[in-house]
Amino acid sequence: MRAARGVFERDGFINSRLTDIAREANTSIGTFYTYFDSKDEIFTAVLQVAQEDMLHPGLPRVEEDPQNIAAVLEASNRAYFEAYRRNAKLMVLLEQVATINPDFRALRVQRSTLFTDRVARWVESAQESGLADPGLDPVMTSRALSSMVSRLAYYSFALGEGYDLDAMVETSTKLWFNALGMTLPSRASA
Repeated sequence: MRAARGVFERDGFINSRLTDIAREANTSIGTFYTYFDSKDEIFTAVLQVAQEDMLHPGLPRVEEDPQNIAAVLEASNRAYFEAYRRNAKLMVLLEQVATINPDFRALRVQRSTLFTDRVARWVESAQESGLADPGLDPVMTSRALSSMVSRLAYYSFALGEGYDLDAMVETSTKLWFNALGMTLPSRASA
């Protein structure tokens, strides 16, 4: 898997060859086929490891209560951006391959849906606590806010615009609070 990731990141999906992956792993093509049936299958496995890292990047422990909502959101945004940065080359490849391969398009949609569903639950919880605008549709709001953060990460880390991480966290946190009709506590913006 490590060898495959290295080859995909170096050569791209289309130019990667199974012989290159086997050589990088110091193994034979026959051994490769013991574990994977195709280049698509190993690429999917590599993407799933990256997705797990991005879904569960390991947040610092922040008590989740209404008083700490800014700290939770700030920590979540930071963890996502850091995980995206670690996986940026794979995210570029997923975007590219999803445009030409329906199986990877479905994987891309599934990945997005996992993030959207989690954020929608968070928005719904904030609404139920009286913190967020109750007139917002949680799923559509989640899709919009998640897309904003994801594209900011894509432009910064995948396309190389290189925004400052702290500025990205601060800006995205403020935009989330504004979009949800919440007041950002001054301690989170400091």
